[in-house]
Amino acid sequence: MIVPSLSLVLPNIRSCHNVGAMFRTADGCGFGHLYLCGYTAQPPKIQIDKVALGAETWIPWTHYEDTLTCIQELKKQGLHIVALEQTLNSMPLTSFHPSVPLALIVGNEVDGLTDDILALVDTSVHIPMLGKKESFNVSVAAGIAMHYITSHTV
Repeated sequence: MIVPSLSLVLPNIRSCHNVGAMFRTADGCGFGHLYLCGYTAQPPKIQIDKVALGAETWIPWTHYEDTLTCIQELKKQGLHIVALEQTLNSMPLTSFHPSVPLALIVGNEVDGLTDDILALVDTSVHIPMLGKKESFNVSVAAGIAMHYITSHTV
């Protein structure tokens, strides 16, 4: 079941494969809209289509040149803005109690989310890491967070 009140915001995602994976995972987790911001690639694009396996054709998406404008508009619409980013103030994802409408923002593969984006969010959550690495691949992290949010709001 697609939940129109759950959205995913992708600012400056470098890899088309990650974008395709997030379309497919958003579909599987019931997210109803993707916001592709900055230089994040947009369908149709063979590298996205190959991984999304069709999800890019039925999951609605909107492109914004500027991520801050996107976030400000989502806030005006009443969405709770949640950053998936480890910060000094972030909480473990498993301690988060999501409510809809909600927009989840995931960061660039190298730089994460910028300070100006983090200044606009309502909540920051992180996935606790158990190994030596400090982070997951962005599409994997987004999938973990989307599944958690969907299973705790629907």
